[in-house]
Amino acid sequence: MRRRSEIFDRASALLAVTLASCALAACVVAPIAAQEAGVETVGDEVVVRALALLGVPYKWGGTDPARGLDCSGLVRHVFMDAAAVELPRRSEEMGRVGRPIKRAQLQSGDLLFFNTRGRSHSHVAIYMGEGRFVHAPAQRGVVRIESMDDAYWKSRYNGARRIDMPIRARAVVPAEVDESTPMP
Repeated sequence: MRRRSEIFDRASALLAVTLASCALAACVVAPIAAQEAGVETVGDEVVVRALALLGVPYKWGGTDPARGLDCSGLVRHVFMDAAAVELPRRSEEMGRVGRPIKRAQLQSGDLLFFNTRGRSHSHVAIYMGEGRFVHAPAQRGVVRIESMDDAYWKSRYNGARRIDMPIRARAVVPAEVDESTPMP
């Protein structure tokens, strides 16, 4: 199991380096990537926007991807960017918004909470699906993907919450106009 985790970490690091090289374009690329990836829900778009930040360095109290993010700074930034939802600044406060959900009900974009400092909801992450999540883990770390089945995270899991997000209307693309045909 440890070997699989190491391979996954290496693959995540490679992906992070690749994505970090175009971090400045992430604000433009993420919405396009979401559309091209067939994003169906706002939760999926939240995940796409979070993935665009892989490799961003951890910074305690960080709220700006250009300077670094902590766990709640990442979540707050992504929700504002993807869904125009303003969340509280601290993970403990985030643990009181939305509605609690069971692990079996998790969907992309749900918030996961962990006890990493001897208190409930001291760490927050964004659920991606298939038992994985995106988060800004700790000092000397970077935004990365982890598995909920990893022994460390499994033993510290506190629960999950779903944030009700506005449904975004899809843009209607007009049909191509044949300019040779006279308009009435």
